[in-house]
Amino acid sequence: MTNLVVYWQPGCTSCLKTKEFLRSHGIEFRSVNVREDPAARDELARLGARAVPVVARNGRFVLGQDLEEVARFVGVELDRVRLPPPVLAARLLALLDVAARFTRRIPDAALHTALPGRQRTYLDLAYHVPMIVAALLDASCGGCLTFEHFNRKPPERVRSADDAARVTEALARSFGQWWALNARSLPASIDTYYGTQPYASVLERTTWHVAQHVRQLERVLVSLEVALETALAPGLLEGLPLPADVWDAEAPLQ
Repeated sequence: MTNLVVYWQPGCTSCLKTKEFLRSHGIEFRSVNVREDPAARDELARLGARAVPVVARNGRFVLGQDLEEVARFVGVELDRVRLPPPVLAARLLALLDVAARFTRRIPDAALHTALPGRQRTYLDLAYHVPMIVAALLDASCGGCLTFEHFNRKPPERVRSADDAARVTEALARSFGQWWALNARSLPASIDTYYGTQPYASVLERTTWHVAQHVRQLERVLVSLEVALETALAPGLLEGLPLPADVWDAEAPLQ
């Protein structure tokens, strides 16, 4: 049995991407769902890891938020071209526009339906999308991108699909304003829960993280047989290091 272990949880985009990356290179690993394995959290605590995905071997580990670190850890050469920050920023704003439009199409009666393999609801997913951008903005303004940002639940004032869409639109405006003021003097790095990271790397991760969830919102609408005014344009996804799958096939169905 391989001594490489991947600790992950359902709904985690970086977890899915990490597992796909290892499999695409023929690297065997033991897959541990930390939500389902009672011993997993103790194992992570012994390693000193506080978030997933974690790729571990013989007491050493790396976090899977950055595939370049994973590649180095497993001895794989990773050669790819990153989209430049101005392209990523424009792409992120366009994706947020699509996210708001898709969110408004979710019937209010379906908002509390659980996603495949998750306790997260359709409303939770719709609210999660702008919180990804809130995390980036907080870090860009001198704060820290925290794991807590990604666990935020809709507050009491966000009850309808329209409410959630307005939150997305508000965060898009905030990011657009910040970018207009700072595009020529971007911070070299920002603080995150997985360490100090290059700004361009976190912007890329934010953009593909949002893109993955926009793909999921589109799947939700299709499953509800809601007619789409416009589909998600493939060009918005081009060049982003997205997972191949929209949902994680390993996540247990509820």
